[in-house]
Amino acid sequence: MVARQKKKEFASWEYWGRPVPGFGDPHAKLMVVGLAPAAHGGNRTGRMFTGDSSGQWLARALYRAGLANQPASTSKDDGLSLKGVFLTAVIRCAPPKNRPLPAEILNCRPYLLEEIRLIDPRAYLALGRVALAGLFHALSEVPPSFSHGKHVVLRGKPVIMSYHPSRQNTNTGKLTEQMLDLVVMEAKQAAGL
Repeated sequence: MVARQKKKEFASWEYWGRPVPGFGDPHAKLMVVGLAPAAHGGNRTGRMFTGDSSGQWLARALYRAGLANQPASTSKDDGLSLKGVFLTAVIRCAPPKNRPLPAEILNCRPYLLEEIRLIDPRAYLALGRVALAGLFHALSEVPPSFSHGKHVVLRGKPVIMSYHPSRQNTNTGKLTEQMLDLVVMEAKQAAGL
């Protein structure tokens, strides 16, 4: 449904419009967990955090931290390569109106759990309250209260919290590039990268 309601600027694109898998280094030490693919980002391109402003913010921060080979993420074949990082989300499809239902989170949980099992990261960076709660619930743990920059431990592994780099947060100044850079660097250090 979301893939059929294209933005004018992407009218000529054939949207991916299916569940979006995680993306990154298969030997990653840091797992970045978001909410879901954006309707006109990952849902369009087929790659997590690609093709929308949130993905651009994250790509630039990862590049500045030395964890990405380029500062932009526009399509699946743009040459982006991540070093020590794996990007994933609690939900695999773009939820209508960006409001995921509890059933959607439960339906997608096995995919998140399998990526956690396969990657076995040393640390996590949770982008937003829903991502934090989804990560903790996936591992049958009670999520802590959310606060940007806060560090907690999940099953012996550090979790660093950040506001999600959504336009709602970046356009209002709730999240600045400097703030995102700081938590990315903290997550990088926590993962031993």
